Parts: sequence; C-alpha cells; structure tokens
Amino acid sequence: MKQNIIDIRSDTVTYPTPAMRKVMSEAEVGDDVYGDDPTVRRLEELGAGIMGKEAAVFVPSGTFGNQLALFSWCRRGTEVLLGEECHIIQHEAGAASVIAGVQTRPIPAPSGVLEPKLLQERMRTRDLHAPETSLICIENAHSLGRVISLADMDSVTELAKEKKIPIHLDGARIFNAAIALNTEAKEIARRADSVMFCLSKGLCAPVGSLLAGPKDFIEEARLKRKIMGGGMRQTGILAAAGLIALRDMVNRLGDDRKNARMLADRLSKIKGIHCIPEDVHANLVFFALDEKIAVEAVMNALDGNDILANPPEDGLMRLVTHYWINEEDVNRVADVFAANV
Repeated sequence: MKQNIIDIRSDTVTYPTPAMRKVMSEAEVGDDVYGDDPTVRRLEELGAGIMGKEAAVFVPSGTFGNQLALFSWCRRGTEVLLGEECHIIQHEAGAASVIAGVQTRPIPAPSGVLEPKLLQERMRTRDLHAPETSLICIENAHSLGRVISLADMDSVTELAKEKKIPIHLDGARIFNAAIALNTEAKEIARRADSVMFCLSKGLCAPVGSLLAGPKDFIEEARLKRKIMGGGMRQTGILAAAGLIALRDMVNRLGDDRKNARMLADRLSKIKGIHCIPEDVHANLVFFALDEKIAVEAVMNALDGNDILANPPEDGLMRLVTHYWINEEDVNRVADVFAANV
C-alpha cells in the first residue's frame, strides 16, 4: 500500500503484520480436507476454546461462515428469523435462499436489539401453508456499530430454549463487543448455539473466519463446507496468521475503540456533521452530513489528502478505526472534515 494512506473504509482493510508474514512463510501444513494440517487444527482448537464451544471449523470468510451455519442448522424450505438491518440480510447477497434454501424473515430491530415479543409473534410451526421456524440469528457487535447487552441477548436465548429453536450468532466483531461490555467473548458466545467470528476484521489476518459450536454440528458443517467449495488444502499458511490474530491482536482492540470515540468527539464539534460520540460502542463511527453539504466535494478532499473513505449510504457515513489507524491519523481525518464541511 502507498505510504501515508489512511484507509478508514473498514477494518477489513488491515493487512498482515510482519510477525504474521513470518509465521505464514514458516507454517507447518498438510491437507486440511484430510484433517492433516496441524496449524489449522491448532487454530480451530484455540478458537473453540476461546468461545467456550466444543469444536470449530476454519472457513474463508464471515459470509461463508454465516451461510454455512444456516446451511447446517436448517432444513430446506424452513424459515430463519433475524433483524432487518443485520449483515446476513443486508450484505450477504441473498445467499440464504441460494445455499441453504431457506426463507429469511426480517424483524424490526432498533439498534440491533431483537424483541422477544416480535420474535414470538413471528415464530411458526410446520403447517400446510407456512414454513417452520428453524433458526434465530443475532448479531453482536451489530454491523450498525451497536453492541448488544447481555441482558438483551438473554431474553432471546430464553425464548429460543423454550421453543427449542437454535440460535446462531454473527460475531464477526465479537471481540470488539467483548471490550465494550468488559467481558470475555465466550460470555457473549454462550448465549448462542453457534457463533461465527472473523480473523480478518481488525485482527490483521489476511483471510478467514471460524464457525464454532457443538461437535456434531461442526461435523455436519465440515460436510456442508465441502459442498460450498470451502474444502481447502494446505491452509496452515493462512491459519498461522489466524493464531497470531487470536493470541496477540484481540487484547489491543480497546485502542481502536478509544480512537473511534476520539474521532466521533472531534466530528461532533464540526458544524454540519451530526455525530453522537456516546453511540460509538466499538470501532465504527456513523454520522450524517447536512443536506446542504456537497458530498462529492468532501469525498474529493479526503481523496486529495490520501484518506480512503466510503461515501454516505442511506444518509449515513461510516468511518472505521483499526490496527493501522493511530491518534495522529484520527486527527488528520478530523482536520480534513473540519476544513471541507
């Protein structure tokens, strides 16, 4: 990447650290489809342990992991309940209908919180005219930037247990959520039957996520992973970076949260920008620009100052802090907004 570029489009833009590149070049490998890759096995065991689950399977991406969970939990023709703004609905290209063959039923979920009353109203049993509810999906941290409280998760978990419906947790940024909640990731994950979490969102691994859950579920997921084309071979080269991500990179995510709050605070003081620092729970900063502001001019100014950012979507702009963004970068970004809004 060009030197001095500040890339705040997403925390998926983090590239491997020098330590990761070194272990990747030296990784012990084997054919993972045969279960022969020792580095992958170590990663899966570590990931399962961190989440308090029996087993885990390494997958290429977060979307792959979420869709693999639906494919493994759900019978074709059944229905999945989930929040209308969640990643599975908004950013996974309608994959649930293609891969798992299920119907997704979105529910209003202000700030990412699923209301048990709304869930219960929409749960359906097998009927001549209706699909049966086979899964509930929750997300924490939410892709809207909010962190869901354990109490709000508990209310969904209690209902799901009562109705004997499994819960899948999209935990792409579960470690960011754990920092915000001052708890361990396993405390969030134990409120779901399965959990997907990313190694390449803010943790600097170049590729990959893990799907964790009960042993029999993961065995089924390995078969379904093969069907989806995810049976990879000498994957230890990638898993080696994932091990460093989980061992060394998780504990520093508080820095990203601090920088995000600092950025939000700076932006909130700029006339024409509507940003609430208290709404920044993790490393995602959302804000709106006054209608009179020329968005194209703002984007050109950012680009001219070597700052990569995505334009507003549905009226909201999102900036994301990560390992390669420091306090100096935060102030530089804020200065450009202040001078061009």
